Amino acid sequence: MTTTTASAQPGERTVGKSSPGTARGPRRRPGRIRRIGLPYLLLLPALLLELLVHLVPMVIGIVMSFKELTQFYIRDWTTAPWTGLDNFSMSVDFDAPVGEALLHSFLVTCAFTILSVGLCWLIGTAAAVCMQDAFRGRGLLRAIFLVPYALPVYAAVITWAFMFQHDNGLVNHVLHDQLGLTDKPSFWLIGDNSFVALLVVSVWKGWPFAFLIVMAGLQNIPKELYEAAALDGAGVWQQIRRITLPSLRPVNQVLVLVLFLWTFNDFNTPFVLFGKAAPEAADLISIHIYQSSFVTWNFGTGSAMSVLLLLFLLLVTGVYLFLTSRNARAPRTPRTSRTTRTTRNSQERKTADV
Repeated sequence: MTTTTASAQPGERTVGKSSPGTARGPRRRPGRIRRIGLPYLLLLPALLLELLVHLVPMVIGIVMSFKELTQFYIRDWTTAPWTGLDNFSMSVDFDAPVGEALLHSFLVTCAFTILSVGLCWLIGTAAAVCMQDAFRGRGLLRAIFLVPYALPVYAAVITWAFMFQHDNGLVNHVLHDQLGLTDKPSFWLIGDNSFVALLVVSVWKGWPFAFLIVMAGLQNIPKELYEAAALDGAGVWQQIRRITLPSLRPVNQVLVLVLFLWTFNDFNTPFVLFGKAAPEAADLISIHIYQSSFVTWNFGTGSAMSVLLLLFLLLVTGVYLFLTSRNARAPRTPRTSRTTRTTRNSQERKTADV
């Protein structure tokens, strides 16, 4: 028996027939699966470290806040009796000594954070605006401005602690001996002046970060806007108010949030500057929680204070992000601003000249 096979004519396609009931779907390439899973594989070490370094101690701290964990149960803290919300109620009872001390520490921390963040932003923004135009020695000044941020925290704070000494400190030598601004040498590390000393150190080592971030944000503002505003007769302050600050709004939103979180949680600065027992005027909540946990050996109360601090920071951060994102999404009424008109007029002048 002879089988005749029809040959395909030139220009015709040979279509393979499949058996009935068999549907061919798109093949999934193994390379595509590997490409999709590669980012998760690369992130896995960072996620494991985040779990071990942050999440696990956080969960343990939350569990400890519900226990009466004192020095008698340090050897095996799991045997400490369960107290429920007693540690939290004790911490927020502002009529009791524990709650009153925590409230005082919280108010001091709020005042310190507001002043420190505000001064850091103000000095950093002013320095970045002054360094915006090119001039001889600008690179050297930028490097000098970043020295406080580049120094290790302990080295910088210890240096300031020596400068704030009562008898042989540089601060009293300049203010009292050289300038005669004070009647007698001041105590900067004790008493009410300790708040001023802490604020000075915090601003000194914090404003270079604001300077660095704002300086990077200024590079994205077109110079044509400033040139057009100058042709329209706008002064330096008007250019800063109508061009620089509105253009830096997204940068400032992130900068203020980061500075707030860093300053409110700052522990190294007061601990190195004052030691374990900070003065009452400079009793930040971080050092207060440390004293409640590792000085009085009441880890249950200290853990409850830490959980309350975490909830407060999460609440403030959430509200801040909600407000800033809502303002960013809010529809604005289209209008021709002075800067837009100035830019348009400048372009028309250039076109007319051509």
